[in-house]
Amino acid sequence: MHDLTGFQRDIMYVVSGFEEPHGLAIKDELESYYESDINHGRLYPNLDTLVEKGLVEKGEIDRRTNSYTLTGRGKRELTARREWTNEYVESEEEPETAESN
Repeated sequence: MHDLTGFQRDIMYVVSGFEEPHGLAIKDELESYYESDINHGRLYPNLDTLVEKGLVEKGEIDRRTNSYTLTGRGKRELTARREWTNEYVESEEEPETAESN
């Protein structure tokens, strides 16, 4: 995950949230998040990179439409990323202070 762009990580999060999404569903979800248009020329090369890295698997829905799923490695990488970010992001619990002890 350390060598991926933020956009590529976002693609992985979107793919993980759907059951075999096709490219346009991924594009729509990213456009909703980014609040701007995502060009096909940006999305599909990044999906292909994730496939080449073994993080996402490309399937075929029909002759014109591909589906995408996370591989086992992709799932492990997202889990590891979440654990790492959780170390640095404040939890919703109040931290203990000397006064509360």
